[in-house]
Amino acid sequence: MCRVPGPTLADIARAAEVSHALNGTGRVGDATRRRVRETATRLGYGTPGPPRTRTLGIAVTTFPAAWNYTDIAYFSRAVTAATSAAHARGYALITLPADRAADDAWHHLAVDGMLIMDSPRGDPMVRALRARGIPLVFDGAPGDPRPGDHWVDNDHESTVREVLDHLSASGARRVALQSGSGDEHYARAVTAAYERWCADHSTPPLVIPFDETDDEGHAFDPLLQDGEDGEGRVDAVYAAYDPGGRQLLAAAARHGLRVPDDLRVVCASEDPAYAETTPPVTTVTLAPDQMAHAAVAVLVALIEDDGTAPRGPVSIPAGLIVRASSATRPAQPA
Repeated sequence: MCRVPGPTLADIARAAEVSHALNGTGRVGDATRRRVRETATRLGYGTPGPPRTRTLGIAVTTFPAAWNYTDIAYFSRAVTAATSAAHARGYALITLPADRAADDAWHHLAVDGMLIMDSPRGDPMVRALRARGIPLVFDGAPGDPRPGDHWVDNDHESTVREVLDHLSASGARRVALQSGSGDEHYARAVTAAYERWCADHSTPPLVIPFDETDDEGHAFDPLLQDGEDGEGRVDAVYAAYDPGGRQLLAAAARHGLRVPDDLRVVCASEDPAYAETTPPVTTVTLAPDQMAHAAVAVLVALIEDDGTAPRGPVSIPAGLIVRASSATRPAQPA
């Protein structure tokens, strides 16, 4: 098989209108060096051949700022499960920091494949790794999907409908959603499913943006009191992010509302501590362990090109764990 030669350093230098940036000589500013590396990636310089490192990478690229995603129960469990799955297949796994805006490490990252979680639209890490030809698998649908992409995800439509139907069956009549304000697929999918359910039930949607710093749940205040328009307060909330359940419990306590008699609460979370709150909170598990194991299996199949990689997305069922916070309200005496 004849291999087409790749671009030379001179080709890269001409395309980027600089020299000495890739070989480390001369005085080159950081911005110029980054531009040269991006040009090299685009032209295919240094594209890896067959797997050599026996190493996989994992990263969360939802937000460009630095944050420790392993503090979040979902990501912590996913990283642990992905590590176990990689080791079982003879691969190491490295965890990359989240601050993708200030780091261009993906232009020379020495991995055989990459597992990317919650990739938003316009993700620069994805763009660079695609150009290098590194196999990618996404946890959650990618922001910029392409034909032939591989990802593992939950069925958010059916999950949201299961939660809302459960709350409706428990007696709730005005159900609000706390959802993310970011650009990741999860927030958009959950919000869209909630709005479709509301349309089917002829009820106006009430969406509260998630704020991780709002420990006391002040964002819920307008919904937990009767409105001036004559609309009553909400009697149930589905919080799509981990801290939302605690925020709702705090807000209910400030307003003198009883959970679940006055306010039913459901939260998407992997935190086992929700089983010990007062009252215990109903949670939705997005099954991060199964998601990670499935994603690593697909990624290794792509790397080793063994023909076992699925043709389309892999769906992992979520689960509703019902606890006291969403119990049916006792019937009132006649």
